[in-house]
Amino acid sequence: MTIQTTKTNAVHGGTLRYLKHDSATTGTPMTLSVFTPGGEGPFPVLIWLSGLTCTEDNFTTKAGAYKAAAEHGVIIVAPDTSPRGPDTKGGGVADDEAYDLGQGAGFYVDATQAPWTPHFRMESYVTGELIELIDSQFPTTKTRSVFGHSMGGHGALTLALNHPELFQSVSAFAPISSPTRCPWGEKALGAYLGDDRSAWARHDAALLIEGGATQGVYDDILVDQGDADPFLVEQLKPELLVEAGKASGQKITVRMQPGYDHSYFFMASFIDDHIAFHATRLKG
Repeated sequence: MTIQTTKTNAVHGGTLRYLKHDSATTGTPMTLSVFTPGGEGPFPVLIWLSGLTCTEDNFTTKAGAYKAAAEHGVIIVAPDTSPRGPDTKGGGVADDEAYDLGQGAGFYVDATQAPWTPHFRMESYVTGELIELIDSQFPTTKTRSVFGHSMGGHGALTLALNHPELFQSVSAFAPISSPTRCPWGEKALGAYLGDDRSAWARHDAALLIEGGATQGVYDDILVDQGDADPFLVEQLKPELLVEAGKASGQKITVRMQPGYDHSYFFMASFIDDHIAFHATRLKG
């Protein structure tokens, strides 16, 4: 696999790299950032999944995560949120004029419907090719956890629930808790997966937890949510995660943070807690 390093910065005693590679999974170039702490390693890995409209750069420049990552000795990987065009053969990649569908809005699923099917395979990309790339190119312990924000919080939860063998722990900021029951999710899952709502269920964290998907796997799931988030009531619905945890016996720590909105100011305020949460479980 040929990896191109497009930019490198020193930060908190470690190295931040922006990378680009041609993905066999999506059939497009994919971009990501990787922070490695100082020292020889090996280090465990934290994969961050970003939200709607984001690229690999939003978390990288705004979250303020690397001081804590250096202190805990963890690699942080932040991939782009979708394939983008043109593809590796010079063809087009499907898109939509709306911000919540298409490029920048991959929803971390493998699309089964045209015109999305050829390239929109973000579940397979994150759980397969991305992990293989990081483990082959960096000094990792081959253990990892996953966290994310909004659409990426949905992605972190559902990928961890569907692929528990890959991840030691999972957390989220303001996740789309039940995409089968909110406008963002209904639009995206309908477009990518079709009208059969039974195919949507494995991409709904609340339904997965309610059905016992994580019993005996994760000792806790950490979720932070701002109570001033404009998307809280209509789109995010963290109360459905709480209810699912109670129904299944899965421990879920949902922290409602007063005064915080949906922005990266919110994540920057609590990112150290999430890195510590994962570091404890990655090194335990």
